[in-house]
Amino acid sequence: MIERRIEVDTASGRMHVFVCHPAGPGPFPIVLFFMDAAGIREELRDMARRIAAAGYYVMLPNLYYRSGEEEFGSFAADLESPLVIRLLELMDGLTIPMVKADTDVLLGHAASDPCASRGPFGCVGYCMSGQYAINTAAHYSGRAAAAASIYGVRLVADATTSPHLAGEASPHITAGRARGEVYFAWAEMDEHAPLEWIQQIRQSMADGGVVGDIEVYPGTLHGFAFPDRPTYDHAASEHHWQRLLALFARRLG
Repeated sequence: MIERRIEVDTASGRMHVFVCHPAGPGPFPIVLFFMDAAGIREELRDMARRIAAAGYYVMLPNLYYRSGEEEFGSFAADLESPLVIRLLELMDGLTIPMVKADTDVLLGHAASDPCASRGPFGCVGYCMSGQYAINTAAHYSGRAAAAASIYGVRLVADATTSPHLAGEASPHITAGRARGEVYFAWAEMDEHAPLEWIQQIRQSMADGGVVGDIEVYPGTLHGFAFPDRPTYDHAASEHHWQRLLALFARRLG
């Protein structure tokens, strides 16, 4: 495995990105791995390595670079802790157009690396970034062949009251504009993503003729795929890996 931490210049500053891919000439299909609200950490790098080991060029960007933040250590589940309060501030400071601009830069940088394919790419987002994966699939509808939202939040939003949209359509609407395959993994008991949203997303996908699936994971809580999270569910996490890697194999090769 080849891995490195690179710096990519954007219009908003210098973004650090963890890149990993198999050893060998490649090129390997790109997978953009959008972090969750807890930020970059070894847990996420291990997950990126698992994707890369299946034959992909994985880019895990620090989306908080505009604030000069990156790693925070152990995640605290206490919603009143200073760490969680800070993470929520950082999360609220991101908008869909910001991440769209970052994605443009990431793909532009990858185009200069002979190990990265110029062909179809995939993306996955967890928690706060499920929305970014889905909007990336719509924005790059001609090239994004696979996108997955894993217990994504803010997937259904009101443009008049949701500043993170910043003029963009709600992800449940943009889901219907994807031309690649999309997958939603839903925790059954998730206070951050109510099950009532599913029907709206399913209808949008049907109206747009989108190929994909929405799967509810029985008995799970938000964060079930993260090994270091108190809500980790090994069986559910392994099932999500099976579905995610199968999606990429079907669409990216």
